[in-house]
Amino acid sequence: MANTFKLKTKAGIDASLVAVYTVPVSTKAVIIGLTISNVKGASVTADAQIVTASSSGENADDVYIVKDIPLPSGSSVEIMSGNKIVLEAGDIVKVKGSVTDAVDAILSVMEIT
Repeated sequence: MANTFKLKTKAGIDASLVAVYTVPVSTKAVIIGLTISNVKGASVTADAQIVTASSSGENADDVYIVKDIPLPSGSSVEIMSGNKIVLEAGDIVKVKGSVTDAVDAILSVMEIT
């Protein structure tokens, strides 16, 4: 099995959930870090969600990592803070801000193929 470290970024995320990363076919991934930055001139909130590819069983729920986390103007938050989340093929990490072009997202993952 090969391990590959990857950086995924998404700038100017709007007020709807946007895919930052989708785990490729025949791959597992571990989220190493997720940082969300406020790029607006005012305070905003942000969400980060995992959408699972499974349609049944224990991993069938779409869940929030954070919901409505406050971000003062010019600030950022490290969502993971040392935690790790294992993702399966087809799982998606999504982020949204509270207003148009509110936040940027930086995601570090290790893919296992």
